Amino acid sequence: MNHSEDLGKLLLRLTIGLLLSMHGLFKLANGIDPITALVVAQGWPTWVVFGVFIGEIIAPALLIIGVLTRVGALVIVVNMGLAIYLAHAAQILKITSTGGWALELPGLFLLGALTVALLGAGRFSLGGSHGRLN
Repeated sequence: MNHSEDLGKLLLRLTIGLLLSMHGLFKLANGIDPITALVVAQGWPTWVVFGVFIGEIIAPALLIIGVLTRVGALVIVVNMGLAIYLAHAAQILKITSTGGWALELPGLFLLGALTVALLGAGRFSLGGSHGRLN
């Protein structure tokens, strides 16, 4: 693999990891009551709501440092899939007044994480480019 491919993987990991972790840290500081309401409305157990911290703090941290990168990325994919299902399902086919997809940010997180899961961490990671989970 060449140097620019590894830099691209690093940039993608850092972008998805840092931007998503900001959402997780906000929820950690301000609470997750709105998410709890969505989960309860579906009839799911309330403990499920704590998965948001795994998907928006722990998994992005794995991407940022490059350890268990594919696992972290797949956790983000599941987390964003559930977020779209619970909070944004009505917006899946909507376009904003400026012509963008209404789910641009969740879509970017989901598809960016899926891309990381497929590509792996690359050489510029603590886990290195070897191993199926990285």
